[in-house]
Amino acid sequence: MTPNVRAAAPSDLTQVAVLLRAARPHLVVTPELLAWQATGKPAERFEILVAEVCGGLAGVARTGLLHESAEPGLGFVNLVVRPEGRGRGVGSALLAAAEERLAGLGVRRAYARVVDEPASLAFAERRGYRPGRRGVILGLDLTAAVLPAAPAPPAGVRLATAADLVDPRALYEADLAAAADEPGDVGMDEISYPDWRAAYWDRPDLDRALSTVALADGVVVAFSVALTDGVDRYLSGMTGTRSGWRGRGLARLVKHTSLRSARSAGFRWASTLNDAGNDAMRAVNGWFGYRPVDAEWRCLRSLQE
Repeated sequence: MTPNVRAAAPSDLTQVAVLLRAARPHLVVTPELLAWQATGKPAERFEILVAEVCGGLAGVARTGLLHESAEPGLGFVNLVVRPEGRGRGVGSALLAAAEERLAGLGVRRAYARVVDEPASLAFAERRGYRPGRRGVILGLDLTAAVLPAAPAPPAGVRLATAADLVDPRALYEADLAAAADEPGDVGMDEISYPDWRAAYWDRPDLDRALSTVALADGVVVAFSVALTDGVDRYLSGMTGTRSGWRGRGLARLVKHTSLRSARSAGFRWASTLNDAGNDAMRAVNGWFGYRPVDAEWRCLRSLQE
């Protein structure tokens, strides 16, 4: 049967979240987050497409613009298809609809996150997507982990939470500074403060009480952002240090504080996504005891071919 592809309705979001969590159980996805992504990040033009087979949800495509980059015409499409729906045209129908939408938004190059397993990579490559950078998903069981002793703060540095910040612009400035040389396919070099605030500060899964910052003379010099499902899952959204403050243990310090607070708050599982080439951050996560649990490739296709 030919899949029926359509835009997701609000009533679909619980089923979509269940499907996404089943496919990537180490990440944080909730119906509330999906609803916010569709309405709370206008610059991203986010939309979810769903494929139905025999009235049941068989697959999902999340689409939008990579608006943070100074390079115009970049977009994304991320597919998830139920195992029983594979080989039945579900992925192909979703991808065709997603690429048509992106082309209508002026996208010239589309990025896709593809699970690092042969069938998914072969599907992507048959449709013109070429692997770029590899990402490794790391997990840590907070109920069993023995966290190492926290490093001492350098002189003149104090810790606070994101909730303590009077003005989140300080975190915005630190985020841009830390991301300037972060390994990746697409840089965060063109996001304004209002767009950053809409995309990051106002997101419903941001736990400001668990997100930790290191301050020196009122400037955020390092930070660890915590995203949670409000139940038992904790995801490191970004841990970064300004270039002039690196090599002083600040990444370990802010992340240690955030993880310890997350465990005290009852969160049971922590995960983080590392670029495979980011050796410094992988060393930090290895110090905590994180271990690889999954991997993915960021694949690219030109929609003008």
